[in-house]
Amino acid sequence: MNRTTLSLIAGTAALAAVTGFATLNQPDASGADSGQAAAELPVERTSLLCPSPSTSDLAETSYTSFTPVTKGTGADGKAELTPAVEESADPASGAASGKTNGKADGKTTGKATGKTDGKADGKTSGKTDGKKKAAAKPALTPKAPGAPAVGATTGGAAPALLGTAEGRFAPGWTVQETTEVPAGSGRGLQGLACSAPDTEFWFPGVSTAADRTDYVHLTNPDDSAAVVDIALYGKDGALATTVGEGLTVPAHSSEPILLSTLTGEKQEDLTVHVNVRSGRLGAAVQALDEKLGGDWLAPATDPAPIQVVPGIPKDATAVRLVAYAPGDADADLKVQLASPSGLITPAGHETLHVKAGRTISVDLGDVTRGEAGSLILTPTDQSVPVVAAVRVLRGKGADQESAFIPATAPVGTRASAAGNSAKGATLSLTAPKGTAQVKVTASAGSGGGTAVSKTYTVRAGTTQDVELPVPTGLKGSYALTVETLTATPVYASRTLTSTQEGVPGFTVQTLPDDRGTVSVPQADEDVAVLQK
Repeated sequence: MNRTTLSLIAGTAALAAVTGFATLNQPDASGADSGQAAAELPVERTSLLCPSPSTSDLAETSYTSFTPVTKGTGADGKAELTPAVEESADPASGAASGKTNGKADGKTTGKATGKTDGKADGKTSGKTDGKKKAAAKPALTPKAPGAPAVGATTGGAAPALLGTAEGRFAPGWTVQETTEVPAGSGRGLQGLACSAPDTEFWFPGVSTAADRTDYVHLTNPDDSAAVVDIALYGKDGALATTVGEGLTVPAHSSEPILLSTLTGEKQEDLTVHVNVRSGRLGAAVQALDEKLGGDWLAPATDPAPIQVVPGIPKDATAVRLVAYAPGDADADLKVQLASPSGLITPAGHETLHVKAGRTISVDLGDVTRGEAGSLILTPTDQSVPVVAAVRVLRGKGADQESAFIPATAPVGTRASAAGNSAKGATLSLTAPKGTAQVKVTASAGSGGGTAVSKTYTVRAGTTQDVELPVPTGLKGSYALTVETLTATPVYASRTLTSTQEGVPGFTVQTLPDDRGTVSVPQADEDVAVLQK
């Protein structure tokens, strides 16, 4: 061994001895220490993004923030929602404006206010006048976990919101955005659980048909621009798009992209894939129909061979299933409905063949027939990943309203849904693989009241619309928190209803795991490793 190598080893050992050396505890051969390998600790920071709710002057929007009480948190922390920055671009540059109170036409060239010339480094080379509009900001100030905080805004100029929760407010933080639009395109009740930023999203169920106006809202919470590709897939495969690649979303801003400007093809049912090349984004689709109302379509869960769409309202008059297979293999799926009495197969729709790279849709009619139901899609043979969602109609004739339910992940440890009132809220639970026990807690009200809890048993293969516990002395709105008490996967959704001028407005939000805790490996200082 030469002198240089010896000097390097000696220097490294000396540095380790000075600074200490953290190593994971190694369990003995018996596995006695395996239970201490990791601890579940509350997360310390959560980000949520809420898109601009509406452009209708008649819109009335409410925001409800809620954090469930979580063991192990400290006494400090805060949560806040701030408007996304509104930037004005040089009109001569052809750059996107970055404004959050209007609808972008999708005709961008990769340039934007704060443009990066293809690089997401946040360096601006475009012009901006630096002007910012006075934004309609909801007066929402959470005071403590365990009780909701509410805010409201009216009209069509409300901006997108960037949310951050820290400390005791972070674990399980949820924000509900609910908008009532009494007339016009998309009239009815529109609801969305504000989402965390991510890098990939799937939206089966969008449309470029003549009666539909669908926007994909992209919201960037970070300090540098994000670059994103948007691809559309129809019944014959990928659609040719004009400007779907390399779109830039400036820092701290939101861009609504009108999907019909990305392609000249008019199709009833499409799947949109949003892939973020650099940065992170929040994404949601606002689907507005001239005759059938409208709602938000949240991202579907990741592609998988088994998909569950929970909580189809029992009074649904029409259910349309949309599925897409993103891989190179076709998918053959068994279609089942988990009803209150067990799994049944819809007559005439026993199976579904989804060709690779293509979107397929099927009308299931009034498949629930007056009972609570959830769709369960499982492979008949080869396991091929798919994504799926349903569009649900309630009402008849000119008094119909629509909502969307994407396939979702299980509740897991815990999930919450905010914005519930004493009437007009329904919680649906389904356990496809086995009998499960679930604890449901109704929080204190935003204006007062005492939280109450109730435990329910959901039999294998069934869907149950549970009778919700209502906080004692409820004032204002409250939140529901669902906790699984058994290892059996449980899927859940919450439906809000509100009838306006005879039109049965409604919106449905799924309840995947809130990811309020994180697994942290146990580590200790162990200088003995220096002697090995």
